[in-house]
Amino acid sequence: MTARTAAGIASLALALGTLGCMGFYEIPIETPIQAKLDVTAFQRVLIVGFLAGGSKSVDPNAETARLLRSQLRTKSGLKVIDADVRSMVDEVDKRRPPVASAAATPAQPTDEPKIKDEKDLQRYESIFADVDYWKKLGEEYQQPLIVTGSVLFQEISRSGSKSSVQESVDESGRRSTQEVRTFVEQKGFALVPKFVFIDGRTGVQLYAEAFREEVLYPSTQNTPALSSYFELMDKLLPGFLTTLSTQKIKGTRILIK
Repeated sequence: MTARTAAGIASLALALGTLGCMGFYEIPIETPIQAKLDVTAFQRVLIVGFLAGGSKSVDPNAETARLLRSQLRTKSGLKVIDADVRSMVDEVDKRRPPVASAAATPAQPTDEPKIKDEKDLQRYESIFADVDYWKKLGEEYQQPLIVTGSVLFQEISRSGSKSSVQESVDESGRRSTQEVRTFVEQKGFALVPKFVFIDGRTGVQLYAEAFREEVLYPSTQNTPALSSYFELMDKLLPGFLTTLSTQKIKGTRILIK
C-alpha cells in the first residue's frame, strides 16, 4: 500500500467518522408575506355579502361571510362589524325596474339559485361599480372597509383515462413494472370566488382578486357538499388574508450541528 493510498483511506475514515458525529435538527421558521392592500386608513371591516350561486346544496353567501368574519377576527387588526349578511342578488333585483327585472330573471323554482354559472353572474356584477350605493352603505356603518364580491360553488364531473404503474412478478421471481391506463369517472366541486374591496368613505373599489379551486372524488364516493366547500376554502383563505394584513407562513429549516 502506498503512502498516498493510505492517506486517502485515512481521510475517508475521518470524514465518515465526522459525519457519524454530526447531528441534524429542525428549527421552526416564519416567512412574512406583505399585505397586498394598504388598510391603515380603516379601523373597521364590513363583510356585507356576496353575489352567490351554483349548487343549491350550500348557501355560499352565508357560509363565506361567516367564515371570513371568523378569520378576520383572529388574523387581522381590523374590527369586524356584526351585521346581517345581505344577499347581493336580491339587492340588485330590488334596484331594477319591475319590467327589466322580470325579463332578466325568468320564473324558476324558489329553491333554485338565480345564479347558476358565470354567464348568469355577469348580469349582476354591475353593482360593484355603483359608487353611490357603496358610499351610502359606508355611511350607515361609519365608513369601514367593505368586503363583497361573488362566490360560485358548483358541482363538476370529469372522465377520462388515468395512468398508473403496475408491478408484476414472473415465474422466476423477477419483478417488472408497466404503465397501465384505465378509464375513470370522477365528481366533485369547484369553488370560484372573487373578493372585491371597497372604500366605505367614497364608495370606490380599491382592489379585487379572483380564485378558483377544485376537488374531485371517485364517482362512487359520497362526500357532503358542505365538507367540500370548507376543504376548498381552506386552500383559498391564505390568499384572501394576505390582501388585508401581513401573514406569516410557517416552515422548518434543517441545521447540521
